[in-house]
Amino acid sequence: MDKKLVCVDCGKEFIYDDAEQELHAKLGFRNEPKRCKDCRVAKKARFNPPGEKEFTMVVCSECGKEAQVPFKPRSDKPVYCDDCFAKKRSQ
Repeated sequence: MDKKLVCVDCGKEFIYDDAEQELHAKLGFRNEPKRCKDCRVAKKARFNPPGEKEFTMVVCSECGKEAQVPFKPRSDKPVYCDDCFAKKRSQ
């Protein structure tokens, strides 16, 4: 069932529809969104300005395939390719 929520940034009401709720459940999100779509996009833009993301080539700790990640990995943590990361997250 669609839910009406209020954005913490702009104060406007927005709809948290069934499809979005289902997607969030599949991704393992437990909390409802706090921001409307426009404010979410604006927040992401503030924290991840376009063109400033550095990618690092790594070898996946699970399958051994080369992959690019948008961060500098630490030596004490495993790093996964997109496929293996998705498998780990869904478990």
